[in-house]
Amino acid sequence: MPIEIATPYGPARAHLRRAAGRGALVLGHGAGGGILARDLVTAADVAVSLGISVALVEQPYRVAGRRSPAPAHQLDAVWIAVVERLRPTELAGGPLVVGGRSSGARVACRTAAATDADGVLCLAFPLRPPTRQGKPAPPSRLAELDAVTVPTLVVQGERDRFGIPPVGPRRSVAVVRGDHALRSDQGALADAVRGWLSRLSGRAT
Repeated sequence: MPIEIATPYGPARAHLRRAAGRGALVLGHGAGGGILARDLVTAADVAVSLGISVALVEQPYRVAGRRSPAPAHQLDAVWIAVVERLRPTELAGGPLVVGGRSSGARVACRTAAATDADGVLCLAFPLRPPTRQGKPAPPSRLAELDAVTVPTLVVQGERDRFGIPPVGPRRSVAVVRGDHALRSDQGALADAVRGWLSRLSGRAT
């Protein structure tokens, strides 16, 4: 059964998959999607196969049945509350990796320091929203990635309409077949996540 967690903006829900205690991976969903997105499920499967416990987190607006996301400051506050609740108990022991797909990846980046994360996993990071006809180009969100000071993996579809982030000093970027949905090549996604999590676990032990 999922765990309901009280947060400053309503109840969130964490779906736990326990493993051998070699660490924890906490993943958040995209803005309008849910925790059953194919890339999230693949990343969770890989982590569990490596002995890493997983929590797939539903933000309160999704728990309430809404698709329109809450403001960023609310998403961040909820995320911090969920990690603080799970880390000493259900997800105790080993390194902590936070992440998610699209909007969930942004939340994980913005709160990486506050959650004391050892790594950040970004699936389809929305680098720059597509430009609308007759409108100026929206600002890049690269600063959110650059602010992360721990090892980071970005898995991005080669045809992602939001663009592909650059590699950074502590940031690896794996480009796979497909678009922003990351549905086309689950094998390549799994290989990228497996290799990075394995290396991160080795450094953290």
